[in-house]
Amino acid sequence: MSVHTLATLLPDPAVLLARCRALALLDTILAADAPTYSFFSEWREGVDLARMDNGSGDQYAIVFDPAGVFLYGFDHESDATPWRDRARTGPVSSLVCRRRSRTTRRRRNSSSAGSSTRRCACGVRRPPQPGSTAQSSSPTTRRTEPTGCSAYSPTAPPDAYVSFAEDYLERSIDPDAVTAILTRAPINRQTVTSLSSTADFEAVAVQARVLGFAVHDEPVL
Repeated sequence: MSVHTLATLLPDPAVLLARCRALALLDTILAADAPTYSFFSEWREGVDLARMDNGSGDQYAIVFDPAGVFLYGFDHESDATPWRDRARTGPVSSLVCRRRSRTTRRRRNSSSAGSSTRRCACGVRRPPQPGSTAQSSSPTTRRTEPTGCSAYSPTAPPDAYVSFAEDYLERSIDPDAVTAILTRAPINRQTVTSLSSTADFEAVAVQARVLGFAVHDEPVL
């Protein structure tokens, strides 16, 4: 799948934002010591940041700015990766993404220092223009057919996350609890305990509220 195809599959920014928050909460419960997914509310004033880093070379970042949503990602097994045995043509550092605001332009300047060769795909989703109900996407890639990151995609269904988490954590995961969080149901002790018997519910509740989840603090019977 090319990034151009992937861009057309992305949900509306509000839906994507909610899913990124849910993934961060799941990792707060399942892998608090070494989370794959993280979310930073007010990363900059008025700007949120969602990140994924699986520790194996795959990563993405999504910047939610009022002017639009900027995404970039890297798949270490993609044909577009610079870390391959076969020769490549053209400098990887020539990758450029268009951004609509000075805020997101600063993201490029600050995050690309020393790491520009790590990006293989990026794009921008913009709010609808006056008189239009469609959102535009401006994906840019180093190659025409890079694959998607091998970690769970924030656009995939809950059962895909269960498969990913079970493989990554090497244990069974309660699919109903995962679905509850991905659909933003209120968080309670039963949901948290179903996912991890060792998770600190009070710490999870604090993070859940930061991420915009309702918390029902009833004891598990």
